[in-house]
Amino acid sequence: MYNKLSPKRITSIDAFRGITILVMVFVNELAGIRDIPAWMKHMPAKADAMSFVDVVFPAFLFIAGMSIPFALNKRLKNNPDRMKMREHILWRVAGLLCFGFFMVNGEGSGPHNMPFSIYLWSLLFYFFAIMVWQVYRVKSKKGVLLMRAAGLAGLLVLALIFRGGADGDHFITPKWWGILGLIGWAYLFSCLFYQLSSGRIVYMIFFMIICTLLFALTRYYNWNDFPAKNATHISVMMSGIIVSILLFDEKQGQAVRQRIFQVLGFAAILFIAGYFLRPAYAISKIYATPAWGFYSAAICCVLYLIFYWVIDLKGMARWTNFFRPAAENPLLTYLIPDIIFMLTMLFHFRLFPVKWAFGLPGMLWSAAFAIIVMFIAKGLNKLHVRLQL
Repeated sequence: MYNKLSPKRITSIDAFRGITILVMVFVNELAGIRDIPAWMKHMPAKADAMSFVDVVFPAFLFIAGMSIPFALNKRLKNNPDRMKMREHILWRVAGLLCFGFFMVNGEGSGPHNMPFSIYLWSLLFYFFAIMVWQVYRVKSKKGVLLMRAAGLAGLLVLALIFRGGADGDHFITPKWWGILGLIGWAYLFSCLFYQLSSGRIVYMIFFMIICTLLFALTRYYNWNDFPAKNATHISVMMSGIIVSILLFDEKQGQAVRQRIFQVLGFAAILFIAGYFLRPAYAISKIYATPAWGFYSAAICCVLYLIFYWVIDLKGMARWTNFFRPAAENPLLTYLIPDIIFMLTMLFHFRLFPVKWAFGLPGMLWSAAFAIIVMFIAKGLNKLHVRLQL
């Protein structure tokens, strides 16, 4: 094992993940509401500023990073075969990239020269993708393989028949990887760096510096900006890994109070790094600049410490039960709003009147919708619909 971590689930990590998913659903629904305060919208790409909304995506990257040491060390404890662990990582990454790839292509509003509508195409995609990445409870390995093979075949057919783009005749293509794809790439490299560093914090900080240098070189030589943006996402996720080790690695040997101060010190370093990088690259969620990434990671460090103090140290955890379905099944919870949207478009109905899509009524609806999604996720969990991602 790389680190000596508790085998028990950390309630504050689950709560942070669940609340982050809830807020992601809220702000995504809020994006269609007009006349709302600026701090509830993404800042423009060149504004050199960030809002509450701009911290939501990095919060998910951060908490996903915090889960990595627990997940990988638990797998190694149960099965020392590192190749099996790496196969599992690649399977998760493939799922995230697949979801991101298909979702981005399904978002186009132009003509689609296909046998059926883009909305039905998207719903069929979700059906087949869930077949592939579902956590099956049956013991028959052959049956599971058949279900996954059928799902993969369905995805292949959907990819082959897709036609979209401005003229409705373009084949399926990775325009960009979507939010889930970005998470997938960050997860892949964060897991790789964690293994290469053997769980040692100093080496992980070195990898974060390399990521920042990659962003700088990409900007300086005007290369494709995808590696640069992804480098910032990796740094945010690596920050979450480091916080988990600082707080929960029993090899560290410090008292809880010392661990908390170490995390606060790490947050201060992140903030200072963001401060000094800001004049060169500004703060931009759209461009995924290092200043935005480091400021966001610093905020997440402090927010998580509050969760840790209230939930784990003070034992005030009962209120977190509401967020457990999203925490245990985050990807499916994130997908539910898009599935609902595709259904409403396919059957031509609206959940919320357009005339109310402004100001306070729109904000209240967005909050109510996020809560509804939580209950749907809870119901799907009871039906054992759960994605292996």
